[in-house]
Amino acid sequence: MKLIKKISILACTLLMMAGTATAQDIHFSQFYLSPLNLNPAMTGVMECNHRLVANYRNQWQSVLKSNAFNTYSVSYDMRVPVARYDNFGWGLSLWGDRAGELSFATMQVRTHLAYSKRIAGSRRSATYLVAGGEAGISQRSIDFLDARWGTQNDGGVFNPNLPTQEEYDYNNFLFADVSGGLMLYGVLSETSNYYVGGAFSHLNRANQSFNDGDGEGEEFEAYYSKLTIHAGGEFKMTDRVGLVPGIVIFNQGPAFELNTGSSIKFNLGSGRRYTPDQAFHLGLWTRLSNRLSRGIWMDALILSTRFDFEEFSLGFSYDVNVSSLQAASNSNGAYELSLVYKICNDDRRGVMCPTF
Repeated sequence: MKLIKKISILACTLLMMAGTATAQDIHFSQFYLSPLNLNPAMTGVMECNHRLVANYRNQWQSVLKSNAFNTYSVSYDMRVPVARYDNFGWGLSLWGDRAGELSFATMQVRTHLAYSKRIAGSRRSATYLVAGGEAGISQRSIDFLDARWGTQNDGGVFNPNLPTQEEYDYNNFLFADVSGGLMLYGVLSETSNYYVGGAFSHLNRANQSFNDGDGEGEEFEAYYSKLTIHAGGEFKMTDRVGLVPGIVIFNQGPAFELNTGSSIKFNLGSGRRYTPDQAFHLGLWTRLSNRLSRGIWMDALILSTRFDFEEFSLGFSYDVNVSSLQAASNSNGAYELSLVYKICNDDRRGVMCPTF
């Protein structure tokens, strides 16, 4: 009975979230290690010339087992010097998400462009303004054959031969998606920097309905636009220790989320010239979200670790669920893996970029 109660609590909560946050976006606890998913203005903003990023997230496996929520993302971006101090960024990304028994899935491929303009500074410290945009094509799909409707309740027993509650015109569809963003960052020294940015996603508000709609009738369900505000940086405390704080706010339709916290960076020694330092990070973060009409609640505490070795960065995080869903999850939330590989050369041109 306890197991049934736990599953019922989680199922009801997830259904409520799905019904009120139509087409809500994916999110990563390690948002700072998924730059192209955070803001298109981060495209090409790096010390090196090329960057490959891979992210994977698994959530609710403790309750849903093989039907757990799985999210993955891969991206590539590059920095191209322009004029004396400016940079042009270009990138490609692919992400996918699959959730629940109905295999509700989304896959998106995007291209990203950004331009970084130096607005103040010298060879060793500078301030840049970056504008970026992205455009992509997405596919959403769902397996309605596995759906169980109330009309198929036959005396307390599920009867798949009874008629379903609703009918849908198709089980997958394609749509275009367009987003834009801005970011301001400053390099104070080789070990201290800051950045603040914002992005506005889903400018075209594409139809998300699995039924035919003409854009005026009740079958049209617009993709909620999303506002993202984020900031962070790295600040030297001693020769070997630095503080790496960060914050991100998402506001999409009725859904609100805030992630904030910090990592402590322990420098282990410099790598080869023109490559990132070797370092180890330990972090503690928290995620707050809204309960629609019930206000803001703490959803999870996030424990993170990261290891930087020359061109590689490997990150791991674990979400400890502290919300009322503890009854179903036993405090288990999600784990994430992130991998970043950068290709550097001797073209540093006197100015460094923040390290994400």
